[in-house]
Amino acid sequence: MRILVVEDEPVLCAQLADAIRAAGHTVEVAADGATARYLGDEEAFDAVVLDLGLPVVDGLSVLRHWRAQGRNMPVLILTARNAWHEKVTGMDAGADDYLTKPFHMEELLARLRALLRRLSPHHSALWQCGAIRLDTRQAKASVDGRPLSLTSHEYKILSMLMQRPGEVLSRTELSEHLYPGDSERDSNTIEVFVGRLRKKLPPGSIETVRGLGYRLLPVETGA
Repeated sequence: MRILVVEDEPVLCAQLADAIRAAGHTVEVAADGATARYLGDEEAFDAVVLDLGLPVVDGLSVLRHWRAQGRNMPVLILTARNAWHEKVTGMDAGADDYLTKPFHMEELLARLRALLRRLSPHHSALWQCGAIRLDTRQAKASVDGRPLSLTSHEYKILSMLMQRPGEVLSRTELSEHLYPGDSERDSNTIEVFVGRLRKKLPPGSIETVRGLGYRLLPVETGA
């Protein structure tokens, strides 16, 4: 998944980005509200972690702007320990969940997983499609119980396909979720990663829809 982290404290921002990347996601960061607002307007994100106490433009204003523009990605807001009014105002402004600072990173990741599950047909952290199983808590995949050795790019593509099984995802859409910002975006490289991934999955798991993209199909191996 592609996650936007908006936090002006450099150390915490780096910790958040590292933890979310380690969970198998692509991360983009913003250190102020104006940058966050622009990125949310121009880019597609699956979820946002949004601190409310931001410079330039405050987090609540950013959130209200996104919702007014019809941007409906899940937003997890970060609030100060005693700022209960921020929690109420944030939820009224369109936040999907909140977390009070300081917090344990595992709790943030769990809340983020819960928000992302709302976007998919999966109702737990364990996703299944035929013989393929994805453990989103551990960022691990297996086929019939046998662990798969995947690169970070292969894992991200597989998780995207498994989030929307049976749906066609274009090369451009996969590329946008694979790379942060505008860096290295080349839809042609998606063919390479999909080709490598195919070799590790049951035959027929990834179908190419000519001119449109790829979709994941449930294939049983009989093992």
